[in-house]
Amino acid sequence: MATCDQCGRSENMPYHCRHCGGTYCGEHRLPENHGCSGLDDWNDPSGIFDSGFDDSVDNPGSQTSSERLSGVLDTGVGGPLGFFRGNMTFVFLGLMFITFGLQFILFPLFGIPINSQLWNAAFVISPIHPEYVWTWVTSIFAHGGLWHLLVNAIVIYFFGQLVEEYVGSRDFALLFIGSGVLAGLAQMGVGIVQNDPTGALGASGAALAILGVLTVLNPDLRVYLYFFIPVPIWLLTVGYAAVSVSGALGVPILPGVANVAHLAGLVIGLVYGQHVKGRVNARNRLQFGGGRGGGGMGGRGRGPF
Repeated sequence: MATCDQCGRSENMPYHCRHCGGTYCGEHRLPENHGCSGLDDWNDPSGIFDSGFDDSVDNPGSQTSSERLSGVLDTGVGGPLGFFRGNMTFVFLGLMFITFGLQFILFPLFGIPINSQLWNAAFVISPIHPEYVWTWVTSIFAHGGLWHLLVNAIVIYFFGQLVEEYVGSRDFALLFIGSGVLAGLAQMGVGIVQNDPTGALGASGAALAILGVLTVLNPDLRVYLYFFIPVPIWLLTVGYAAVSVSGALGVPILPGVANVAHLAGLVIGLVYGQHVKGRVNARNRLQFGGGRGGGGMGGRGRGPF
């Protein structure tokens, strides 16, 4: 299921414009019906131009290397990467579970103990080794335990799909990775300043960024906290902000949680939500509850976030 970039209508079989990269319903699939930027490139006063569908058939050698690369990276319907369009939430969830398997099954199977130096070097972003740049990303998908993983997965599963539908798969992916990396760096930076060697791992920074975006775009969205307590999402956000602020100030309500990373992710989400608010049609089409509720966040263990 995808959303038309022009009218916001959900489409089971959307059209992908190869000129502007947008996704459209049948009514807006033609370039002249969605104000395609390609019209200016073609300088066609009538607003109609050849789609170029069979250009490569007429002249197979006419494609440039950039055009061939664009075809390989095409995320439109039928493109090689078409699955990822509208499914980045599930891609990230899959990476989280795969990484968890590497942490607690594959590494120990090959004689690498959990929490060993090599294990930490692979999965934990640490103030001791800020030069381990790969951990800036791997720490997003790694978790301190099964409960930590499941709590973050529940939040990302329910809320991530809605944010991805609002902003699109590409921007959602950038938001998820960007907020996760920046949240980890924020926690690492505070650790360096405070001479605290504790590392951090987990997707809570990205999850709180998602929560922040939804709070701005749809503040009255009803969430069933712990699956049976109905609250508006803005109240949930305020609660997490209060817990994280108190923890960052030295009054940890939830010990063992990377509060600075939580705050960084939440702030990024709120700022990004304000940035896209004017161009996103955040219709209240989905409420979480009645068996489809959101849960709490946070985790225990090695500085999870």
